[in-house]
Amino acid sequence: MTVRMTLHPQSLDTILATNLHADILSDLAAALAGSIGIAPTANIDPSRNFPSMFEPIHGSAFDITGMGIANPVGTFWSACEMLEWLGEPEAAKLIMTAIEAACSDGIKTRDLGGKANTKEVTDAVIANIMV
Repeated sequence: MTVRMTLHPQSLDTILATNLHADILSDLAAALAGSIGIAPTANIDPSRNFPSMFEPIHGSAFDITGMGIANPVGTFWSACEMLEWLGEPEAAKLIMTAIEAACSDGIKTRDLGGKANTKEVTDAVIANIMV
């Protein structure tokens, strides 16, 4: 799967895997897309009998806590996925549009080639939501 993801990513749409394998593959997918900091993930119970969980692929990133270098886009995008799951597509679109506007304006963290810190990206996304 890692070879296929690397050489023929366009051939994939959805990947079903065990937790361990999905963790490895999702990190690879995020890196191939440009940064592990931007990708959302979800553990979904399709029956809706148990809670589903939404988080950035990188998890909590305790190794960089308080340094101001974490990319918050994965967290915002995970919130969009959660809102979609909860039946709030307009709210999800509002946040996604705000993320895209901030990135288009060049407000990006270092992992995406920018110079902004976590707070600056967060503030830009929030400002775009408020517009």
